[in-house]
Amino acid sequence: MGTDQPHGASDRPFDLAGRVAIVTGASRGLGQYMGRALARAGADLVITSRDAARLDDFRREIESLGRQALPLELDVRDQASIARMADDAFAHYGRLDILVNNAGCNVRKPALDVTWDDWELVLETNLRGTFFVSQAVARRMIPARYGRIINIGSVTCVFGYAGLAPYCASRGGVKQLTMSLADDWGPHGITVNCLAPGWFKTAQNAVLYEDAEWVAYLRDRIPLKRPGQPSDLDGAVVFLASDASAYITGQTLLVDGGISTGATRATTKK
Repeated sequence: MGTDQPHGASDRPFDLAGRVAIVTGASRGLGQYMGRALARAGADLVITSRDAARLDDFRREIESLGRQALPLELDVRDQASIARMADDAFAHYGRLDILVNNAGCNVRKPALDVTWDDWELVLETNLRGTFFVSQAVARRMIPARYGRIINIGSVTCVFGYAGLAPYCASRGGVKQLTMSLADDWGPHGITVNCLAPGWFKTAQNAVLYEDAEWVAYLRDRIPLKRPGQPSDLDGAVVFLASDASAYITGQTLLVDGGISTGATRATTKK
């Protein structure tokens, strides 16, 4: 039997030492948790926000872990901002290995109340922004013939919910975009996958968790009987960023406690 290993194979497949990872939308929430996980696995980071000053504390935290963190301003709705971020990140590190497209937004309204501007905001941020950030970073990955692009979706990649029409449309689009980019860039050694969290408490949806009845209903729908904790994403993001997932591309990984099974609990009346 031959001893040749496939491209990207390693005896430490989850080790990100020597890799550079961009995490967009890293000023708070899940972006910071995923950034920490990548740094603990050995990656140096590029962290972005529309206001770079909001990244100071997180930069210091990453540096305390012994990793580098370059804070950069990024507005994913502005093409010039995207190009500038990619140029500055590459100039600083000389390589870009991993991209986590986490920047996103939401507008919660009944469908009849959604305005033109609401739709533009959500689709431009979540879908158009994901594409053009990926494009800018892939231009640096292609010459290196290596890259890991992780698009952050949600359970709404596969489910629809009332009051979330623009958001569901954007996340469904991210799922389809992921498959298209995987086909486009696979020959260049780049994998593109979608990490789709289920119900996690974030700044965007915190108001929902103030309703105890709603939380009880949610838990009943989740086979694992709890909403997600941010650390539940650590293993998934490191896996998709690492050589452990070298032969996985174009896929959507749901980290949702099983809610996407569509299970419901029957109520027994006596």
